Amino acid sequence: MSSLAITGIGALATCDASLGSGPLGIVEDATLVVDAGRVAYAGSAAGAPGGTDGSVDVGGRCVMPGLVDSHTHLVFAGERSDEFARRMAGRPYEPGGILRTVAATRATATSDLAVHARRLAHAAARSGTTTLEIKTGYGLTPEHESRLLAVARGITPEATLLGAHVVPAEFAGDRQGYVAMVCEQMVPAAAGVARWCDAFCEEGAFDVDESRAVLEAARRAGMGLRVHANQLRPGGGVALACDLGAASADHCTHLSPADVDALAGSATVATLLPISDFCTRQPYPDGRRLLDAGATVALATNCNPGSSYSTSMPLALALAVRECGMALDEAILAATRGGASALRRDDIGRLSPGARADAIALDAPHPSHLVYRLGTDLVAGVLRDGAWLVPLAAG
Repeated sequence: MSSLAITGIGALATCDASLGSGPLGIVEDATLVVDAGRVAYAGSAAGAPGGTDGSVDVGGRCVMPGLVDSHTHLVFAGERSDEFARRMAGRPYEPGGILRTVAATRATATSDLAVHARRLAHAAARSGTTTLEIKTGYGLTPEHESRLLAVARGITPEATLLGAHVVPAEFAGDRQGYVAMVCEQMVPAAAGVARWCDAFCEEGAFDVDESRAVLEAARRAGMGLRVHANQLRPGGGVALACDLGAASADHCTHLSPADVDALAGSATVATLLPISDFCTRQPYPDGRRLLDAGATVALATNCNPGSSYSTSMPLALALAVRECGMALDEAILAATRGGASALRRDDIGRLSPGARADAIALDAPHPSHLVYRLGTDLVAGVLRDGAWLVPLAAG
């Protein structure tokens, strides 16, 4: 893999405060040097090394790390716009609609699921996302979950088994039997394929004991842990995530003081999904309270057909700033370094030497324009692993 100098950067947001000014580590009049898919230099143009194999002038654009979306459900069939319309008219969200997607997904060929998931992944990349986590959860049998997991792994190494999404119709009278099947069949089948295992710990899905059983089985199988926690009402999901040392507790819409303290005192990242709260008319999570307490916060889209049919991390950023009490710089860090922390990664979410060369060039002078110019397509080019995933636009 050849080396590349990205020159003519008006402002380089490294998301490494040691390299530049402010929380985003901004360097003005900068150059980014990439070698073998990694960042070799990030700093002033005057100090940049020479001798690269090629160079690209971005014409004064801002460059920042690629966005990290640490919570998605991209492998599915069908759509549920009728549910969305009812919620917008005032009806409450209920997780039972997931079973509609399960039925559609089971009836769809794996090749068609893969085509659809890749389209969504491309849309995410076009809006600046360079790392995706993708969950299963719309198969709910060992065979179907395995094929969904294969599709997810074809797109990202950050693939998550979500067999504990809801209890399928055929086990409606035997919850214990379904949990046992997840632990004894799904988890072993996913070992070595799924990096993560998740559980929807919520009334209407799985209780704390059921979720714990699944997650402990997954940990024994060598998977990292994630938890859907405290989305619809207060509950034990956040406490469970922190107790088990899960990488993330996701949603965090309804938090007690004890939940906030637990997140602040642990390595579990509080991943906020504000697009879901918009689409379900739920309260927004209090990002300000979490940050002030010292918790690590991430932002993600939760792209799925029922409660958040969007791949737009810029939209998640805007809602976090407007509705979750987060400052612009805080939201940008949550969408980059925070997402990396939620995936237990230190090679993404920053543009400093040694990091993976994942970057986006914006038709803007500063990353804050992703929120400031809400709804505008500002992504002019996307670099992943040092190669152009979305070629740099002319201009």
